[in-house]
Amino acid sequence: MTIKKIAFLFSALLILFSSCKDADKKEEIAQDLSVEGFVANPQKIEKREVVTLAIGSDGPDFNLPNVKGEFMSMKDFEDAEVLVLIFTSNHCPTSQAYETRIMEFTKAYKDKGVAVVAFNSASPLGLMYAEHSWSDVGDSYEEMKIRAAHRGFNFPYLYDGDLQETSLAYGAMATPHIFILDKERKLRYQGRIDADQTQGVGQSEDMIQAVEEILAGKEVSNPVTKSIGCSTKWSWKAENSKAIDEEWASREVVLNEIDNEGVKGLLANNTEKLKLINVWATWCGPCVREFPDLVKLQRMYGKKEFQFVSLSVDKTGIKDKVSKFLKEEQAAVENYIYSEKDLYELIELVDPKWSGALPYTLLVEPGGKKIYAHQGEVEMLELRRAIVDHDLIRRYR
Repeated sequence: MTIKKIAFLFSALLILFSSCKDADKKEEIAQDLSVEGFVANPQKIEKREVVTLAIGSDGPDFNLPNVKGEFMSMKDFEDAEVLVLIFTSNHCPTSQAYETRIMEFTKAYKDKGVAVVAFNSASPLGLMYAEHSWSDVGDSYEEMKIRAAHRGFNFPYLYDGDLQETSLAYGAMATPHIFILDKERKLRYQGRIDADQTQGVGQSEDMIQAVEEILAGKEVSNPVTKSIGCSTKWSWKAENSKAIDEEWASREVVLNEIDNEGVKGLLANNTEKLKLINVWATWCGPCVREFPDLVKLQRMYGKKEFQFVSLSVDKTGIKDKVSKFLKEEQAAVENYIYSEKDLYELIELVDPKWSGALPYTLLVEPGGKKIYAHQGEVEMLELRRAIVDHDLIRRYR
């Protein structure tokens, strides 16, 4: 790509995601970007009252990128007799519990004149680490691609996280929150998909009833329902994240020495928590590189039955250097430095299958069963899935 082209894209993005009110200009730039590929740029927007669209209103149009970077609008679904808009998110356990139902509905109604479009209404700026605790991915545009591919979504999944204009226009209060439009794109139903948020229980009854009534030319018998789910993560909630970041940064970071008996106790894991143990050293480049992301896992899953433990094999003579590193990384977790001299004995204690190369990472259940072991830098997405899919953590409520 030429420097001139890069400069154009950069300036275009600045215009598109600024406070510019010129809708025609936004659409023009969006079309240019759809050719080159979309680059997300979430913006902080001013706090405002959010009002849910009234039944009978015209459905506001949208112009948003899907996970392929292609911009989509109402005109892409102009042949549909009914248009179902679902405001959802990656992080929310309720949203995840409905993903299979949405895919099943899409498959069942695709030949009946019904189109389904999902929007990620969450701003990545408004999401706190602890709100990731039900998911392996957050709500960034790149993570939307991961979720859509992993789950095999059979419906368009559009990103509204930059300005949240579409979510605000419809007044999406929770995830998921659905809006059903008729052929004239009048709003005929808004609310829940069905009455049971439990994974694998509900059958999309409310959504199906509304769609069937519209297809039959009838009035929707129950046009408004309440939608229980995670509150929409508006970008103005970034202040909450800032306060929590500051609180975490203020926590004390402690480094204790541990001998072989202590290591045996760690591995026995006589707790009720899923324990992630990372063996590392300050002189190990890959160890240092991945360490911040491991600390983030504690921030993500630490409100549940999860604990990250770091075990340094640096010599105790440089304990102060290790402590300095941990403080710089805000590692307010359970930290140890190995106090024995024979590292080969440690290797055998930790895992006889381990060759000794650093880093080495273990996921240990209560009672000591090792369910994940990896030599070298971990594949973070794989590790997150191993954590969140465990019964102690869970994706669903």
